[in-house]
Amino acid sequence: MTEQPISVLLNLDETVNPPHVSASGDWVLAHYRQLEPQVRQLQARMPANAVFDLKQLGILDTAGAKLLVNLLGEQRIFNLEQIAPSLPVERRVLLETVARALQGFEPPPPEKPPSLIVEMLSNIGKAMEDFWHNLLSLMGFIGLTLQTLFSNLLRPSRWRMTSLVANLQQIGLNAVPIIMLLTFLVGAVIAFLGSTVLAAFGAGIFTVQLVVFSFLREFAVLLTAILMAGRTASAFTAEIGLMKANEEIDAIQALGLNPVELLVLPRVLALLLALPILTFIGMLSGIFGGAVVCALTLDISPTMFLNIMQSSGGFQHFLVGMSKAPVFAFLIAIVGCLEGFKVTGSAESVGTHTTASVVHSIFVVILLDAVAALFFMEMGW
Repeated sequence: MTEQPISVLLNLDETVNPPHVSASGDWVLAHYRQLEPQVRQLQARMPANAVFDLKQLGILDTAGAKLLVNLLGEQRIFNLEQIAPSLPVERRVLLETVARALQGFEPPPPEKPPSLIVEMLSNIGKAMEDFWHNLLSLMGFIGLTLQTLFSNLLRPSRWRMTSLVANLQQIGLNAVPIIMLLTFLVGAVIAFLGSTVLAAFGAGIFTVQLVVFSFLREFAVLLTAILMAGRTASAFTAEIGLMKANEEIDAIQALGLNPVELLVLPRVLALLLALPILTFIGMLSGIFGGAVVCALTLDISPTMFLNIMQSSGGFQHFLVGMSKAPVFAFLIAIVGCLEGFKVTGSAESVGTHTTASVVHSIFVVILLDAVAALFFMEMGW
């Protein structure tokens, strides 16, 4: 919005002796930005013997009085009866009061910008504080979800089967094509790179162990979890966040229903069921992609590929990989739902927390996968 011009005049007439300074209009806070540069310019060339004509002043508040005090100066402000005889008594008292309040006042010195090290440490501290608060809220939400789950576990009448089946279709069934395509391509790439490197040493046959070991233990469950974090956690946050912004969750609570039981449990249980199945499909697709590349580049027949896979302890790797899937599924669903409940009533907040849910869930998945990989290797599993 453009500012409207104001009818405030401040004029210096030096054609008369002594010079006259006239002020008119409303000297109020709303006009402060326009009045201050005029006062500053006139103050720089003010004659010492100037006489002030203030009888045309309109409304005067303390902000305008401050500007007049700056214009008059300390020497003139307490001698207003001589230099501004037309000024009413009440306004003279106001100006003198403001002048006394400003006596001895010095603006605070400008703050020095913090050094680079101080600013870096401050940012690290803020990040650690945010991390701690997010960790506490995550632990609390996990406890609340588990409490609601166990309290309804033996009460089938409280189960939300329709919502569970609908989420299973959206989370699991609709994600099968993208999981199969992604893991097939990654399995083919790993087999191609492995065969290229190992064939140079005459060990191309070990490409089979490379594909089996990597996909059964790590890649299938990790790729599936990351894809679910980007696809499903963001959907959970957006759905619940939009309900929060539209005050639908408040309406659910007003009806005496539990939002965690109604919105969180079906999504958590659906992802707990869907992610292990998708992980298994990803294992099969990745191994199939590796088998295709081995057959085309190394002349390893599918029968030989299966025999080598069986003799390389594939079942143990399969159990290790599948054991991670429920943990990843639970945490992805919890993070997605928690960020949805953090949404405030704006579209910007929905976008911010949707992005945060994807970032946090992927971070948690990769961190836990790294810890689990170290643990299983140290245990010899």
